[in-house]
Amino acid sequence: MIGMILSQLWRRRSRALGLAAGILVAATSFTLLTSTVTTSQAHTTGLVENTSRSAYDILVRPPGTGTAVERDRGLVEANFLSGIFGGITLAQYERIKNLAGVETAAPVANVGYLMVQSTVPVDVSAFRDSDAPAQLLRLTPTLKAGLGTYPVADQYIYLTRNPIVTYKEWNEEDNTWPDLQHEIAGDDTYAVCWFYNEDKRGDTFDSLGERLPQPLFQWNRTPKTAFTPDARSHMTCVPGDGKATAQVPVAFPVLLSAIDPVAENDLVGLGSAVTSGRMLTAGDKPFWGPDAFDLNPVESERQHDWQIPVLLSSRALTAGTMKATVERLDVGDPGGLAAKLSSPQAHDFVNALNGTDIGGAAADLGAGFRTIAGAGDLEVPVYWTVGPVGYEDSGDGLVARTLPAQPDGLWKTNWDDDLVPYVPEENQGTQYRDVTAHASTTCMNTQFCEREDAGRGATPVLNIVGRYDTDDLRGFSTLSQVPLETYRSPQVTGADQTSRDALGDRPLRPDRNLGGYLSPPPTLLTTLDSVSVLTHSRRKPTAQEKAPVSAVRIRVAGVTGVDTASRARVNAVAGQIRAAYPKLQVDVTVGSSPAPQTVALPRNVKVTEYWVAKGVALRILRAVDTKSAVLFGLVLVVCALFLAQAALASVRARRTEIGTLRCVGWSASEILRLILGELALIGLAAGTLGALLAYGLGALLGLPTSAAKASLVLPVALLLATAAGALPAWRATRVQPLDAVTPPVTGTRRTATVRTVVGLALNNLLRTPGRTVLGAAGLALGVAAFTVLLSLTLAFRGEVAGSLLGNAVVAQARTADYLSVALSLLLGAAGAVDVLVLSQRERAADLAVLSASGWSKRELGRLALYEGAGLALLGGLTGAFVGFGTVLAVGQGLWHGRLLTMTSAALLATLAGVALVCGVLSLCIRALHRVAPAHLLARD
Repeated sequence: MIGMILSQLWRRRSRALGLAAGILVAATSFTLLTSTVTTSQAHTTGLVENTSRSAYDILVRPPGTGTAVERDRGLVEANFLSGIFGGITLAQYERIKNLAGVETAAPVANVGYLMVQSTVPVDVSAFRDSDAPAQLLRLTPTLKAGLGTYPVADQYIYLTRNPIVTYKEWNEEDNTWPDLQHEIAGDDTYAVCWFYNEDKRGDTFDSLGERLPQPLFQWNRTPKTAFTPDARSHMTCVPGDGKATAQVPVAFPVLLSAIDPVAENDLVGLGSAVTSGRMLTAGDKPFWGPDAFDLNPVESERQHDWQIPVLLSSRALTAGTMKATVERLDVGDPGGLAAKLSSPQAHDFVNALNGTDIGGAAADLGAGFRTIAGAGDLEVPVYWTVGPVGYEDSGDGLVARTLPAQPDGLWKTNWDDDLVPYVPEENQGTQYRDVTAHASTTCMNTQFCEREDAGRGATPVLNIVGRYDTDDLRGFSTLSQVPLETYRSPQVTGADQTSRDALGDRPLRPDRNLGGYLSPPPTLLTTLDSVSVLTHSRRKPTAQEKAPVSAVRIRVAGVTGVDTASRARVNAVAGQIRAAYPKLQVDVTVGSSPAPQTVALPRNVKVTEYWVAKGVALRILRAVDTKSAVLFGLVLVVCALFLAQAALASVRARRTEIGTLRCVGWSASEILRLILGELALIGLAAGTLGALLAYGLGALLGLPTSAAKASLVLPVALLLATAAGALPAWRATRVQPLDAVTPPVTGTRRTATVRTVVGLALNNLLRTPGRTVLGAAGLALGVAAFTVLLSLTLAFRGEVAGSLLGNAVVAQARTADYLSVALSLLLGAAGAVDVLVLSQRERAADLAVLSASGWSKRELGRLALYEGAGLALLGGLTGAFVGFGTVLAVGQGLWHGRLLTMTSAALLATLAGVALVCGVLSLCIRALHRVAPAHLLARD
C-alpha cells in the first residue's frame, strides 16, 4: 500500500504539490493567525487588567442622588459631586469605614461656596506718559468666561511721580489705618483713591461729625443690585516711574469641603500635592480663640472667633480672561489732580471726565487667585449651596435644562441688608442649577448670639495651613478614570465644529457662575470636625448638619483588577453596604471607564463630556473571550473546508482511476486507506515544512512563543489533512466499477440549442452539478465566514467601544480581526479557484476539440471566464445569504445598526471573489492555449 501511495503521489505530483501547498498555507496561516489572536487577546486582557484599577472601587452617595439618566445608561455623572451637599450621616460613614474588606473609606462633605475677595492685576505700564507729573487712565474691561462675555465696571488707575505712602498699622493720633494711601506733595498730603473708592456719596463728615476720611466703614450708597456698575468701579493709585498695574477687584466663589486627611492621603496621595505650608492632619480641629489679624496686645480684648484649619488650592479652578480698552482722561492741570481726588467730589469728577482711546490690555483671572494671602481674605459671613444639573434625553444626546435668572436677594447678607461685594459677573449668565444662600449671622466676638439672625453660630475664621496643587496628585490611568471632583473639573470639549469655534478651540472650564453648567471642584479643604462649626444652627438642626457627608469613596482590600477574586471582594463590600443602608446609592466603579456623552447647551452649542460607564472592563473581557473562541472555531472550520474541497476535487478528478481499481478487485477499505494515506503523507510533508516556515515568520513578526506555536503546525496539518480527507475518502469508496466509463454529468431528456458563449458556459455548469456545487461551495463558505466574522468584529467593537478603555481595546484588537476576515475570504476563494482549475484540466480535451473545430482562443477564454464568473457569483451570493441567515439566527445584537455596512461588505467580498477567480483562470487558460490540440486529444 505504501508503494502504491508513493507511486500515485509521484505520478500525480503536480496535484500532490497543490494539495501540499494548500495544507501548508492553511496550517501555517491558522497557526500564525491563532497566535496573533491569542497575542491580541493577551494584550487586550493585559491592557484591561493594568488599567482597570481606578482611584476607588465603590462610590456611595446619599439616597435619591442617582439620576434617571445614570440609571438608564449605567453611568455616573462626571460633575455629580458638585450638586450634593450632605445626605450621609457621620454614623453611617463610621460603620461603612469599619466594614470587613474596606481598605480605605474617604468621605467628602461639601459645605458650600464662599466668596473670596481679591484683585486681578492689569499691567498698563506701556501707557504711562513719561512727561506728565500725574495722569489718570480709565479701563473698560470685558470678561470672557465659558460661553459668555460680560461687561465689567470701569476701573481707574492714578499715576503720579510723587511718593504715595500705604500705611500698614493703626495710628489714632495721625488718623491712619492699614491700606490707607497718602500722596506726599511737598508739605501736603492727599488721601488719593480713598474718596473715590469709599465715599461715592460725596459726604464730608461721618455720622459722628468727624471729617472724612475715617476708618472701618464705607460711606458709599447701597447699590440697587449686586451688579450695579458704579458700586464695582475702583481706583488704583501708583507712585513713581515703575510698573503701572491697575488692581481690578474680583471675588472667587470657592467650594469648601471637609475630608478625612488620613483617608484622603491614602486614596489619592494628597499630602504629596502640598506645595507650601503643611498637610491637614487628624489632629486639626476647630477652636475658639483670638483672631490673628487683631493685633491688640491684650489677648482678652482681641476679637475671638472659631478658628478653622483649611488647605487652599494654589491656583484658581475657574477660568476667565479679562480684556480692557484703555483711555487717557483729560484731567486739565495735572498739578491739581491730587487735590481733586482727595475730596468728597472725587467720584463725580472722575466719572465725568472724557478720554482718548490709547490701546488695550488683558489679564487672566487666575492671577487674582494666586494673591490670596490668608485669613483676612477668607471670611464666611454667608455661603451658598447649589443643586445638580437636570438633563433630558433627546434621543441623539442629552439636553441640559436651564433655569430662571438668580433672584436679587441671593446676594444679601444679614448685616443691614448689605450686598456681597463684587459678585462675579458670570452669575448674570445662563442658569442650570438652583442656588441657595445660607444667611450669615451678625454675631461677632462671642460664642452666643442674641440678635435676630439666621440661627447660624458665630462667623468662623479660616486659617490657611498650607496650599496644594491638584496636578501633583497621584496619577491614575485615563482609561479607567473615575470622577475625582474633589480635585479636578470634568473634561468638556466641543462636540462639533460650530461648538469648538464658540469655545475658541479650548475645553469648556468652570467659571464663577454658581448656577453655571460646570461647577469648580473644592478649592478649600478642611477636616470633618470643622463641619459643625460651619453648619450648626442654634434653632433647628438642618439636614446638612444632621447628615453632612456628600459621598464616600471606597477602596477594597485585595483588589488587583477585574479578576474573579477581585470582583467577589468588591461585590461583597457593596452588598454589605446595601444590606446595612438600602436607601444609599451604591455604585461599583472598579473596571469603569470614561464614556463620552453629547450634551446640548443653549446657543446651539453641543459639548462632549466624559461620564463614567460602570463595568466596562468586565464587559470587555467577556467580549474578548467570546470573540477569540468564535474566531478560532470559524478560522479552523474554513481551513478544514478548504482542504476538504480540494480533496473532493481530487477524488472527482480520479473518478475513472478509482473505478478502474474497483474493476481489478480493490475493496472499499483499500480505496479508503489509499486516499487517506495519500492525504496523510501530504499533510506530514506540508506540516514539517510549515513548522519551519511558521517559526521563521513568527520570529520575523515578533509573535511571542513562536517556537511553541510553530511546533503545532505539524499536528495541525496532519489533523486537517485526515479530517478534511475523511469525506472525500468515503466518497471514493462509493465509486462503482462501472463509473470508470460513465461521465459525471447529469442526464438530459432533450438537447437544447446553444447559440452564445454565455449559454454554453451556463450549460456546462448545469451539466456537472456536483462540480459546480463543489466549486461554488468554497467561495460560499468564504463569503459566509467573512460576513459572520465581520458581524462578530463589529459587534465586539460595539460591545466594548464607547469608553476610553473600550476604544483602546478596539484599536489593539483590529489587526487580528482583519487577518481573520481576510484569511476566511482568501481560503474560500482559493478553494473555488482550485476546483475550476481542475475542471479546466479535466476538460482540456473538450476544449481542444472546440479549438480544432474553429473556436478562437479569445472565445475559449471567454467561455472559461464566464463559467468562473457564474460559479463565483453563485458561491458569493449563496455565501452572503447563508452568512446573513447565520447572523440573523444568532441575534439582533450582531446586526442591529450595521445592516447596510454588512450588506455592502458582503457584496464587495462577492465581487472580489469573482475578480480573483477570473484572474487566476486567465492564467490557467494561457497555459492551456500553449498546448497543441492534437497533443491533448492524443493524451485523452
